[in-house]
Amino acid sequence: MKNILAEVFVLFSYPKNIILVVCRIVIAYGFSLPALLKINDMKGTISWFESVSIPFPTLVAYMVTGVESLGIILLILGLFTRYISIVLGFVMIGAIIFVHLPHGFSANNGGFEIPLYYLAFLIIFATFGAGKYSLDRLLFEKVKYE
Repeated sequence: MKNILAEVFVLFSYPKNIILVVCRIVIAYGFSLPALLKINDMKGTISWFESVSIPFPTLVAYMVTGVESLGIILLILGLFTRYISIVLGFVMIGAIIFVHLPHGFSANNGGFEIPLYYLAFLIIFATFGAGKYSLDRLLFEKVKYE
């Protein structure tokens, strides 16, 4: 029985790294439009952060914009993936609490459904890393991926 389970594990481990790189690119793409909107209208972003009662709106607006912009690049490259995923996860928690929570769960009503999905993927990246197809593996890891 142990040999069968080992074979099943090996069979399902093959697509893992391909799935991780595709998910990294999809999540990075998902951050791109909000980041670009913030970059192109920082005054509007600061005003909007003030309107939803985010503390220190100017500082937070620049920090969130910087983290999202850097996160897009790092996720695509698979560089410092665990670290940027943790930081982006905090951004998503802030988005859920300050922006989406009052609207309930459903994305149709501006709820926290989509940021929650992003947070789930970021937790996966923080836990499992970028996978075999990444600069993290090329530059830092000496372990062999399945």
